[in-house]
Amino acid sequence: MKTIAVIPARYASTRFPAKLMQDLGGKTVILRTYEVAVNTGLFDDVFVVTDSILIYDEILNHGGKAIMSVKEHESGSDRIAEAVENLEVDIVVNVQGDEPFINATPLAKVIEVFRNDFDKKIDLASLMFEITDIEEINNPNNVKVVTDQNGFALYFSRSVIPYPREKNVGVRYMKHVGIYAFRKEALMAFYHLPMQSLEASEKLEQLRYLEFGKRIKMVETTHVGIGIDTPEDLEKARKML
Repeated sequence: MKTIAVIPARYASTRFPAKLMQDLGGKTVILRTYEVAVNTGLFDDVFVVTDSILIYDEILNHGGKAIMSVKEHESGSDRIAEAVENLEVDIVVNVQGDEPFINATPLAKVIEVFRNDFDKKIDLASLMFEITDIEEINNPNNVKVVTDQNGFALYFSRSVIPYPREKNVGVRYMKHVGIYAFRKEALMAFYHLPMQSLEASEKLEQLRYLEFGKRIKMVETTHVGIGIDTPEDLEKARKML
């Protein structure tokens, strides 16, 4: 089972332009993320896929592997799909470019899902962790997920799901972590399917998979990634080194 990691890396960012090229302890954020992904030892290959010649050259000049996007893309999945379309690979893992403190444990968990899926019932796997703070639960920037009894995603939403009409019934609120492992076939199917109303409404690309009947296996984790979304996040990250 050939498994690769692909790191989608846009130069532009609404909240923090050029964040991936910021200095983090003598190396750029994207280079640190790339090197950590390689050093996990989980992947047969690691690529950065980008729309920026600056990011492309940054990776190549340090001995890494990068692919330039040909088209403009609305989602990370689309960008990855274009990049891997002609690669011989079974499982593609989407690693976030703005998370230079990757923990290998949750990545290993999503890959392991496919090693045990002998009947190929799983199209993609992703991560979630429990949140209990009411402000976090109500925050629309925190995407929530509900699953069936076998751990397959039923729905993702920025709203509170399930709605707590009845209290004290044992509901756990699970926050989605945007790391995915795809079967290549499912990723390429996504690339050629049109956006539907649920995805357009919530602005959540994973809903396209559900709307077209793909099965997403959710894996619970306690390892929460540290993303760099703002200049303040970058300062915190510098202090962690």
